[in-house]
Formats: sequence, C-alpha cells, structure tokens
Amino acid sequence: MRYPISPETALAADGVSRRHRRRGPDALDNCTFAIPTGVVCALVGPNGSGKTTLLELAAGLRRPTSGTLEVLGEAPRAGHPKVAFLAQDRPLFHRFTVAETLRTAARLNEGDWDAELAERIADPSRFDRKDRVGDLSGGERTRIALALALGKRADLVLLDEPMADLDVLARREVMGLLMAHVADTGTTVVMSSHIISELADACDHLLLLDEGTVRLHGDIDELTASHAVVTVPGGADRLTGHPVIESRPAGRGTSALIRPAGPLPQDWEARPPSLEELVLAHLSGSGRPGASRTTAPTVKESVA
Repeated sequence: MRYPISPETALAADGVSRRHRRRGPDALDNCTFAIPTGVVCALVGPNGSGKTTLLELAAGLRRPTSGTLEVLGEAPRAGHPKVAFLAQDRPLFHRFTVAETLRTAARLNEGDWDAELAERIADPSRFDRKDRVGDLSGGERTRIALALALGKRADLVLLDEPMADLDVLARREVMGLLMAHVADTGTTVVMSSHIISELADACDHLLLLDEGTVRLHGDIDELTASHAVVTVPGGADRLTGHPVIESRPAGRGTSALIRPAGPLPQDWEARPPSLEELVLAHLSGSGRPGASRTTAPTVKESVA
C-alpha cells in the first residue's frame, strides 16, 4: 500500500528496505507507513528491530537499499533545517563547555534558535556553564543534547532513546518540557524508547517494528479501540471467529487479545488493552517460536 504524500504527512515510507553489507537479516524489510504531522509517535520494538536504522534514514545519515522515504514531502538529507535528530550515542563536542555548546548551536541555527527553550531543557543551574561537556554525567549530557535538538525549533524531531540516561524525576520533567514544546509549536516527534508505559502518556501515534518489518502502526486510541483483552470460560476454541493476536490459558478459562469481529458473548469479560499489552501481544503473537494463537491474525496492521 502506498501512502500519498501531503502537507499532513511528516514521514512516509513506501517499501523501504535497508540491507546489511554482511549476511544476516535486513535492518529494515519492505516497510510502508505514514506518520501525520503534529503527532508524537512512539517508535517501539525489540533490540535489533530497526528503530535506530529508521531514524538514521529519516535524518539523512543513511540511504535505503530500496524503496522511497520522504521527510516533510521531500527526500531526507543530512542537515535538513527543519529536521532535528538526537542520536542514541549523544554526539557532542566533549571539550566544549556548556556555554560554548549552546552558543555554537545558536550560531548554526541563526534565526530559528529558541535560546530560552534550550536553556530551560539544558538547565545549566545544575552545573557550571564553564564545565566541559565531557565532564558531565550521562544524564546531564542527555539534557544538553535534547536542548540542542528542541532549540532548533524543527518541524520534525527524531529522538532515539532520549530519556535513557535520565532518572525518574528528570524523565518526568524533560517529558513535560517536550510535551509543552509540542503543544506550543505543533512539532512532529518520532521517539523510540523501551519504556512503553512512559510513552503511553506522551504519544498519540504508534509505529511498531519487529525484525525489520512494520507490525502495527496508527493512531493509538484507534488501535486500542479496535482490540480487546478478553477472558473467556473454557478453551481457546471459543475464540473462533475473532482474529486472535495472542492467547494463553488463564485458570479454567482463556485470556486473549483479539480484534472483535462482532458482538461478544455475555459470559466474556472484555476491556480495551493498554498500549503495553497491545505491543507485547503483537510481538509475541507475530509468528515467534512458542507464540500461541487460535486463528492466524494479520499482524502487519494499520489504522489509517
């Protein structure tokens, strides 16, 4: 399926693959999706699923082996003035002081730099502005790197594990600043993370990768509304007729994540899944060894 490019599309892929030079599975394999403008998209998946590769392609640091990727309606390119990328390794000049780092970013983004926002995120009150970046803790360097990404006031912000080095309180504070920035500017954010429960409160769109392929994507509210966690008396045979993503024994009955194909029997307990339940079920029920399914679901699903 090809997604039409429009001003309402921030990032779109049409059959994008990225192959490793050495033998082994592709980093990305025939990925097709579209992320609308103005959303905060959770990019999730197991280690090695292709999340970092996808972000690097979108940032113009790599090129697809095949397929087409478009960012804000054009081909990705490194240094795009409307795209900001925070890499997982937090590339900073460690010999620069905090003050030098912020001044350099302001000069490189003259006319678009939000000095006040960058200062609030970096929070130099936690350390001396004359401190060298290389002498800061991992969490402090993360704040500096995130300040550089958001201070650019880009239309698309790509964040690879942005909160990984922050403690619980710092994550909450920085996430609040990020959400306020999105509300103020309408910036589109694509953010990878392993902390799914944390993303649930911040994100309204989902892109789930597994083994280089797109397993699930779309508006989170619509995705959760189209699924149900059910507990049924008896065996898994009672689930027949409903696409089953994952099922397992639960006491004398069966618990499952399904896509209801019609009204559910009155003796079933049903509720919407959490984002974490949705993601984990689609991963464990996507053909991995040991996955339990009653009917074969279509796991490469989307909500347009």
